[in-house]
Amino acid sequence: MDVDVMLTPQPLGQVGAIARQVEQCGFSGLLFTETGRTAYLNAAVASQTAPALDLSTGVAVAFPRSPFVTAAAAWELQETTGGRFRLGLGTQVRTHVVRRYGMPFDRPGPRLRDYVEAVKACFAAFRTGTLDHHGEFYDLDFITPQWSPGPIDAPDPKVDVAAVNPWMLRMAGAVADGVHVHPIGEPGYLTRHVLPNVAAGAEKSARSPADVAIIVPVLTVVGDTDEERHREREQARAALSFYGSTPNYAFIWDEAGFEGTTARIREKQKAGDFAGMAAAITDDHLVAFTTESSWDDLADRLAEKYGRIATRLVLYNAHRKRADSNGNAHDDLERLHRYGAVARQLAG
Repeated sequence: MDVDVMLTPQPLGQVGAIARQVEQCGFSGLLFTETGRTAYLNAAVASQTAPALDLSTGVAVAFPRSPFVTAAAAWELQETTGGRFRLGLGTQVRTHVVRRYGMPFDRPGPRLRDYVEAVKACFAAFRTGTLDHHGEFYDLDFITPQWSPGPIDAPDPKVDVAAVNPWMLRMAGAVADGVHVHPIGEPGYLTRHVLPNVAAGAEKSARSPADVAIIVPVLTVVGDTDEERHREREQARAALSFYGSTPNYAFIWDEAGFEGTTARIREKQKAGDFAGMAAAITDDHLVAFTTESSWDDLADRLAEKYGRIATRLVLYNAHRKRADSNGNAHDDLERLHRYGAVARQLAG
């Protein structure tokens, strides 16, 4: 099993050192989310300091960029990594796309499907010189040598999509090379929804389900003392409450036996009560949606839960800052090395 580190994009002057540490710790790869900084630029810097790592966007927001612009960025990253780049794409939510990026968000599922197919058509055009994609949302049919990066000595980048609901999972199975599971995707949800729907989509497109990578982020609560685990639990509560506030994800809580969780979180969110949001995540939620363990047992626990499900496991909270005696934040390298030992066990 490949094991990656999830990283929020950092200032470009800092990401190279982090990538080098991740590589030295023995992880398979580094996955960049996208928030206020771009995942693509972070991946480019990391490729220069940690050439052995697989790098991926996990996930980059699709619609604010044209498919051609996205394809060109992915192509250059695939070239510079020697074929070790995966392009992960997602829709984001309407408010961000419309009000922050100023882009349309109509029918996001079908639009993302067309987007993926358009990106792959651009990859073909970079090799052949002919661009020919005519979809419901994107029409692309013009390219000249001057505006093409040209062929590269690596296969086309894998294109993965973020998917939660059954339709999106089937779409991922039909047209993508992998699916990014949501951070609140506990094993029951994975077996009830992700695996069967991805398989159904793949089979409808005459593909093997094995051709679609299942990329699973895991939130861990790890420590050898009660104090360590208590601190980790509280951080996990905050993370789960943030992700669990989205109405489209409510069914995941409900089916896991926690009906009404999203409504309770949103009530606190509207009141600006962030502590109340976290308090809506009970200890029972944590048992279901995180993996709690001592350091020595963590690899076995993760293998038991995800070994038959995940193609790639993404450690959500392996990279963390720690304040020194002067209050200055530094990368917690001891923690990263301990997670690296877990990653090497799982890979082995």
